[in-house]
Amino acid sequence: MVKFTVEYTDTFGGEANYCWVKRANFTMDNYTNRKIIRKAKALMGLTNVRGVTEDYGDSYAFRPYGMCTVLFVNTEYA
Repeated sequence: MVKFTVEYTDTFGGEANYCWVKRANFTMDNYTNRKIIRKAKALMGLTNVRGVTEDYGDSYAFRPYGMCTVLFVNTEYA
């Protein structure tokens, strides 16, 4: 079981601003990068929203097109 933390926040000048933030946690057994991002987007109400995903190895950043926001997903191994 791997635990993931999700943070969805606004941006200013392309950088995370944290004027407001929504947070969530979830766990997964059999996971792929695609499954992780889909679950995180669903938790934040971003299902079917297109954007760019950046993979940093043990964390991800999803930047939706046309929105000044960013979604971070971090892996917590236990």
